[in-house]
Amino acid sequence: MTVLLTDAEVAARLDAATAVTAIRDALVAAEQGRLLAPPRVSAPLDGGRLVLTAGHLRDDWYGFRSYDTLDRPDGEQVVVLHDAGTGRIRAVCVGEEIGSRRTGALGGVAVDALARPEAATVGVIGAGRQAWTQLWAIAAVRPLREVTVFSRTPAGREKLVSRVEAELGVPARAVPDPGRAVRDRDVVVLATTSPTPVLSATDLSPGCHVNLVGFKQVGRAEFGPDLLDRADVLVTDSPAQAGAYDPPMLAAVEPYAGRLLSLGAVLAGTRPGRNTADQVTVFCSVGLAGSEVFLLDRLTR
Repeated sequence: MTVLLTDAEVAARLDAATAVTAIRDALVAAEQGRLLAPPRVSAPLDGGRLVLTAGHLRDDWYGFRSYDTLDRPDGEQVVVLHDAGTGRIRAVCVGEEIGSRRTGALGGVAVDALARPEAATVGVIGAGRQAWTQLWAIAAVRPLREVTVFSRTPAGREKLVSRVEAELGVPARAVPDPGRAVRDRDVVVLATTSPTPVLSATDLSPGCHVNLVGFKQVGRAEFGPDLLDRADVLVTDSPAQAGAYDPPMLAAVEPYAGRLLSLGAVLAGTRPGRNTADQVTVFCSVGLAGSEVFLLDRLTR
């Protein structure tokens, strides 16, 4: 019997620790070649695109996620999980929650792997769904002491601050500019839709870790080359996807492409991550293909 999940059911059933564990396993499986995770594909529509990401865990399952860029008020996404042996559809998830929490979990894995063990403060630029799920997952891997939030609107900042305090039990405060949000922070989250840089690398403290979520392409990125120049360790969840954007992802062009590591390789121990406490580490999240299906599989077993 096919299982059908909605956003409300995902939010109720999926805790952050489970999501982080599942996504860590997905990254390692992709690094080891057990999870096939090709770059996403898309088809042009009138006013946008239909995008498909697919994955195949060998001898277990295959599936896909589809979404569009039409920006409709009630637009929905779908994640479909097939049994690899029979082809039967085992589960379908409709809505945005599983994709958002997958992205948050990727950020949580990156923080766990790359941030200093004692990291306890987070600065966030952005206050939407992606900013929230990043904090939701990070709180599962580090005992947070304080969160600072900046976004374009005071109302947005205050809404995220209230949610962090109510649902995560972490003290949080809104600040009036991005520099104040990230200064003296152990972890920085950049989760905006800005096509121009909103972060100055000079505001980052030695030893901080940065999660990047959002536009990342040459000519329309929410960060500039100064951040990549500052990074001692530069990591992504999917090098294949990072190299497939058009225009290309800023971190996937020279002189940065040769430094861009796979987070799965760091987790598997085949490439080094953080070596010293004062290194700045940067994670460029692109969305490992198949990871939403990986998460749906864990939720429905």
